[in-house]
Amino acid sequence: MKDEIVVHGARSHNLKDVDISIPKNKMVVVTGLSGSGKSSLAFDTLYSEGQRRYVESLSAFARQFLGNTDKADVDSIDGLSPAISIDQKTTNRNPRSTVGTITEVNDYLRLLFARIGEPICPNDGTKITSETIDQMLDRILELPERSKVQILSPVVTGKKGQHKKILEGIRKQGYLRVRIDGELYDIEELPELEKNKKHDIAIVIDRLVIKDGIRGRLADSLEMALRLADGYALCDVIDGEEILFSEHYSCPHCGFTVGELEPRLFSFNAPFGACPDCDGIGMKLEVDPELVVPDKTKTLSEGALAPWDSKTSNYYPQYMEMAAKAFGVPLDVPFKDLSSDQQQLMLYGSGDKEFHFHYENKFGKVQDKMTTYEGVIPNVKRRYHNTSSQAMSDVMRQYMTELTCETCHGKRLNRQALSVKVGGHDIAEVTNYPISQSRAFFENLQLSEQNISIAKPILRELKSRLNFLDEVGLDYLTLDRSAGTLSGGEAQRIRLATQIGSNLSGIMYVLDEPSIGLHQRDNDRLIKSLKRMRDLGNTLIVVEHDEDTMMQSDYLIDMGPGAGDYGGKVVAAGTPEEVANNKESITGQYLSGQKSIPLPKERRTEDRGMIHVHGAAANNLKDVDVDFPIGRLNVVSGVSGSGKSSLVNEVLKKYLLRELNRSKSPYGKVKDVSGFEELDKVIDIDQSPIGRTPRSNPATYTSVFDDIRELFAQTNEAKLRGYNKGRFSFNIKGGRCEACHGEGIIKVEMHFLPDVFVDCEVCHGARYNAETLQVHYKGKNISEVLDMRVEEALDFFDAVPKIRRKLQTIVDVGLGYVTLGQPAPTLSGGEAQRMKLASELQRVSTGKTLYILDEPTTGLHTHDIKRLLDVLNRLVDAGNTVIIIEHNLDVIKTADYIVDMGPEGGEGGGTVVATGTPEEIAAVPESYTGQYLKPLMRD
Repeated sequence: MKDEIVVHGARSHNLKDVDISIPKNKMVVVTGLSGSGKSSLAFDTLYSEGQRRYVESLSAFARQFLGNTDKADVDSIDGLSPAISIDQKTTNRNPRSTVGTITEVNDYLRLLFARIGEPICPNDGTKITSETIDQMLDRILELPERSKVQILSPVVTGKKGQHKKILEGIRKQGYLRVRIDGELYDIEELPELEKNKKHDIAIVIDRLVIKDGIRGRLADSLEMALRLADGYALCDVIDGEEILFSEHYSCPHCGFTVGELEPRLFSFNAPFGACPDCDGIGMKLEVDPELVVPDKTKTLSEGALAPWDSKTSNYYPQYMEMAAKAFGVPLDVPFKDLSSDQQQLMLYGSGDKEFHFHYENKFGKVQDKMTTYEGVIPNVKRRYHNTSSQAMSDVMRQYMTELTCETCHGKRLNRQALSVKVGGHDIAEVTNYPISQSRAFFENLQLSEQNISIAKPILRELKSRLNFLDEVGLDYLTLDRSAGTLSGGEAQRIRLATQIGSNLSGIMYVLDEPSIGLHQRDNDRLIKSLKRMRDLGNTLIVVEHDEDTMMQSDYLIDMGPGAGDYGGKVVAAGTPEEVANNKESITGQYLSGQKSIPLPKERRTEDRGMIHVHGAAANNLKDVDVDFPIGRLNVVSGVSGSGKSSLVNEVLKKYLLRELNRSKSPYGKVKDVSGFEELDKVIDIDQSPIGRTPRSNPATYTSVFDDIRELFAQTNEAKLRGYNKGRFSFNIKGGRCEACHGEGIIKVEMHFLPDVFVDCEVCHGARYNAETLQVHYKGKNISEVLDMRVEEALDFFDAVPKIRRKLQTIVDVGLGYVTLGQPAPTLSGGEAQRMKLASELQRVSTGKTLYILDEPTTGLHTHDIKRLLDVLNRLVDAGNTVIIIEHNLDVIKTADYIVDMGPEGGEGGGTVVATGTPEEIAAVPESYTGQYLKPLMRD
């Protein structure tokens, strides 16, 4: 018993009283079709119960800070270990969160720079030092015997003004002599100071001769000088050089001061270290001239200045027109042909120059005055920041973009923090290296013997964490990479690396498809890392579809046999070999080779032209030129971080969205994109949720619910009652249950205990009021229809072509098992993506659409991938063009055309390694994708 986790009667979601024994301290993979119950067993049963038991062992006071966990719907679980979940939904979208902060590498870096960093003046490159009084004394006493010196306190350095108050204060304190601009004056003979001239003023504290026994007097003088000048002192050697002393890190030439070196100075999340201009974000939201004037071929009278559209306002177009006439800017010349000065004036305003403005609104209010012309860009900025209207703020926001901060150049830190170097580099430069380069930097760091002793424990922790990140295939990431830009798979592997570094044992880790976003080349390193965690004495429960991960697991659980209500059972469990030999298991049939995704009988070769991308240079792309054939199934492949997303999502997609879909979002750096004249629109099918509230569901998203509500409104009962289509919506008053506002459930807050969700006692979860539920179509009310699986609904509405056609597309993408009213937030990213695909399939195809998909196989079993490929090929057969970013070899091998990026990730990538058919890619030795494709191609 102690070597197993024994589950009895698991019923979470679609699980059907599952009983199973899972070996502990092994790598256990849970697989099966999408919707078969994998996550219900792994996360909603094993992890949920493991976490709940730990939390319940704590006091009620502690539980309120840890959150509440529902009890899993299971009879019993024995042998359960403390559980840690490493899923894909925990990415921190805070702009202040980076790879370095998540992994705690930044904490050790800040400590390293605070302890052994050397400040270098950014103005002249002088090494900046701070000294104790003893060190200052030692330097003075190194002067030749009998040297004459005077100790001064520099109270004014290079500042304009008469400084009367300072001089009066010196006189009152009883000091006898003052040095002003290099000249000595008795206190009673001070000159008049020129107000507009920079002055240096220093009080003469003491004059003495260097000899034995002078140290005590010298120390007293230095202490007084330092106190008066806030930590600064001068030793003026008569007939010799002058020595500047500072208790601070301060440049002896220009006075640039760093202050005390402490870890908080190197944090962009603390005011001590953050850039004062961008507050440590590294970016600033600014008005983008390209968005303000999206079409430079338009004239001012035709609306070249987009924010001042005559369709939404009469005031600003008239204001602009009168200003243009007053300042001699032609209204009928394309904006691109205006002179530079004229463009600047219209964009940024007239400064102090005024013009006569006359305006009468529709209510008769008149403005007649001399005024300056504000300019469209300052106007947008002012209206964005000063408005109290969220709607107005949103409108102005669309003309703004995040630009690199001009003060810190994106480094996030202030000048003081960036002046401190280790190995000749500041902390921002080190965090900007890819992890692979950071490792090399610390391995080759040359330090003094003293600094080696100080840095040794810090460097050990740094190298350890960087090694773990490298092991899970993230060596291409930079430490300053914003957490919000990480994919779910990358965020998950970062957390995985952190857990490896913790060296915990006796833990049950539950992971959600850790191979997502990984090229086959990097997958081996990931599996090695997982096994390392297992060998520490941990149990790994891995929800996964990757064949290599399954075959290298210790124990394999196949859920099914179908999805939704057709799933929820353990079809097969045992070693990978045992599952492969189980004829009841679809997974086993694919593992054994009985089933497979075949190569296409022929590749599409029809020449309908190319989309040409010229000079793409976004992120790590190195001036890439590449073509995508129109009317084919294109796949962009390459190792993680090779530039796939930069090329497709940042450059191609965003460029074409602006050109074809009239989007205003900026696109990645590129010289030109051409050849897309045959296309009419771009459809981006990503994995973002189809809705963020339970009110959104497959029926509402695909618009089939509109047709169903229309059908109910046409029934005789509805007509007799005078019910229209709106009566059957649970989102508006009329037909919905007002006790729960159409949600069907009511949340009961339990303070220290988990919140309890109970069915509404009025509608009993039906969402509608009793009168609405009395209307039936073919014996079912509207609530019962929402509870139907899509497959059931397809049969139920077989006689209604409009509804049947929409439902069929959902079944075609492999989502027949979901219910029509299933809350959108409960759909996985892969399910949401396929629901979007189904929604697009419903539309009448023009044969001129470009579909872009980013890793659509995420969360899909091989059997589901086969169905997805059928759908995608239907789109291409209809004349459309499909571009997919993908690592899955089954998808790559069926493509008509491949663009393989690489050869490595990060700075080692960003180029096109090979293009062509899968057969052509497989013949390129430099292509990692080709190496893995080769065995799959025909002999």
